[in-house]
Amino acid sequence: MSYPEHPPARTDAMNAQHDTGVRRGNGMAVAALVLGILAVVLFWTVVGGALLGLLAVVFGVIGARKARGGRAPHGAMSIVGAVLGALGLAASVVIIAIGASILNSDEFKDFDDCVRHADTQSERDACAEDFNRDVND
Repeated sequence: MSYPEHPPARTDAMNAQHDTGVRRGNGMAVAALVLGILAVVLFWTVVGGALLGLLAVVFGVIGARKARGGRAPHGAMSIVGAVLGALGLAASVVIIAIGASILNSDEFKDFDDCVRHADTQSERDACAEDFNRDVND
């Protein structure tokens, strides 16, 4: 029984299995897209629009930079996720600004004071009617 002196040389087929040039998946792109969709759907909530939108933008930018550098696929998915995240973030900021302006208005302060001093449901209903009249006039 004889053993070869040298181990068999690696053939091109063996090298092709390891160096196929196939890029790994881009988890940042997938995360950006999922978070961007959730941000657009849940923009009316602070957590949904603002937090998820911000995360989608960050992950989208990271995923797009990886794709541009050739280290990952799905550059377009990263960009779509970042854009959706930015839209959700912007819509959430608008909702928060509107809510803050309403809560800081004189009409709301009068309504809040009226409700605090109301003892019955009919008095609370009268407060709501006064608030609606003040806001709509």
